[in-house]
Amino acid sequence: MSSSSYFPRVLVTGGAGFIGSHACEHLLARGASVVALDNLSTGNPDNLADCRDKIEFVEGSIANEFLVDSLVARSDAVVHLAASVGNRVVSRQPLASIQNNIRGTSVVLAACAKYHRPVIIASSSEVYGRCPELPFVETADVVIGQSSSPRWLYGASKLANEFEAFAYARDAGLQVVATRFFNIAGPRQAGRYGMILPRFIRQALLGNDITIYGDGEQIRCFCHVSTLCEAVLDLLACPAAYGQVVNLGSSVPVTLKELAARVKERTGSSSRITFTPFESVYGKDYEDMPRRRPDTSKAHRLIGFETRYDLDAIIDDIAAWMRAHWDRIAAEQDY
Repeated sequence: MSSSSYFPRVLVTGGAGFIGSHACEHLLARGASVVALDNLSTGNPDNLADCRDKIEFVEGSIANEFLVDSLVARSDAVVHLAASVGNRVVSRQPLASIQNNIRGTSVVLAACAKYHRPVIIASSSEVYGRCPELPFVETADVVIGQSSSPRWLYGASKLANEFEAFAYARDAGLQVVATRFFNIAGPRQAGRYGMILPRFIRQALLGNDITIYGDGEQIRCFCHVSTLCEAVLDLLACPAAYGQVVNLGSSVPVTLKELAARVKERTGSSSRITFTPFESVYGKDYEDMPRRRPDTSKAHRLIGFETRYDLDAIIDDIAAWMRAHWDRIAAEQDY
């Protein structure tokens, strides 16, 4: 399925980010013209090194109503990825994070509704919170923790984005899909924002301790960013998906202890695997989600979604990219 046959020009917010830069490349491969908007707060211009001369890059904020309005007006569709991301960013900057995630998305949705532009909004597995069902199904009730704890802020802000998106769908006929991402990983991902796999791999390549926060029994499922981007663009071009929430990710579970061991083996590292309490990193109020595993049957029904990379391939791909960009990776602040 080709999104470019429907949408010749696509705006990608957060286009210099980890997922955003890959989305730009996948759109170009499908023949689309791409505009990437990013304020570079967590995005990196280097992420666009391979496609910068083929896209239009705009440095700016999704909270800038005039800028977003003008970019949406001359685009045919929008992939909205810009957000405050990562547990460290959100837990240390809670007010700025919630304002950015909610206010910025409101601006994007309003412009898309105004100009009748189809839009994908990136949501998260975090919205499921303490949901007791496993795997997580899109129709499950979400169970968010106390509002006094910044731990649940990110998931709550993404849930608010979904509510607003579907309100626009009902009231203004907005063509929107809310995609809930589950532990997306791949080249260019920065572990300093709390992403587990690149942090483990960087530690292993440096020969430092591979540090697990908590007891290591947490369950995660890792999906390659390339698989995700193909699915996002297929959903953008799938009218049957409009007005729906769709899980995207791998359904193959692994504990963090198993993950650390796999990373150590695949990288040939001599690093030790160590454990540290969550509170020493995120504070005493932090509560981890013990299990994340998506039901992706809806994505399969809609677009034939299947994961194409196993965990070893994902680890190898990230490690190869880190080695090829070692000056950049080694210079990063420890995380």
